Amino acid sequence: MKAPDGEQVGGEQAGSGYLPESTASNQQQAAAGPQAARPLRALVIGYGSPIRGDDAIGPLVADRLAAQLAADPALGDGVEVQARHILTAEIVDDLVRAERVVFIDAAADLTPGEVRCCRLAPDTATLSTMAHFHDPRELLAWCAALYQRSPQAWLVSAGGADWGYASYSLSSTAQGAVEPMIAEILVLISPSP
Repeated sequence: MKAPDGEQVGGEQAGSGYLPESTASNQQQAAAGPQAARPLRALVIGYGSPIRGDDAIGPLVADRLAAQLAADPALGDGVEVQARHILTAEIVDDLVRAERVVFIDAAADLTPGEVRCCRLAPDTATLSTMAHFHDPRELLAWCAALYQRSPQAWLVSAGGADWGYASYSLSSTAQGAVEPMIAEILVLISPSP
């Protein structure tokens, strides 16, 4: 796994739920356009279903990270954290304001508990067939097409072990991946020296 500067980096249930997907402040900024919105050093978006066991790891890690950043204002300055069920098109306005974006999700193609960090690039070939859900690379491609820029972006994911219906209940394997995921994200959103 690589940090923003190219260096190699190492890779429990938390939170009370999702952050609101749309706030009055976000709506006002969207109405004014992305150029009028306050620039972000980093945007972190955890997504996944809260009722599908380990698929909830994205929003749960986002909630835990938000609490950690709130406790350390210097670390959290210029960082916005969102917890969502799905990725939707209006996120593009948030993405274009950020220098760096980290998406957090569960992965069915990883060994349970394994944490992976991969760099993302805009990719128009990842166009979604569902109007209400989008791939992170598709949203980055929209940034590039609509605003002629896209942020540096990564996907930090963890392998899940249990995908059954269990509201906000992670398997012990997935719980073990929470802290390594947060450590990885903190490296990615740290201010460049």
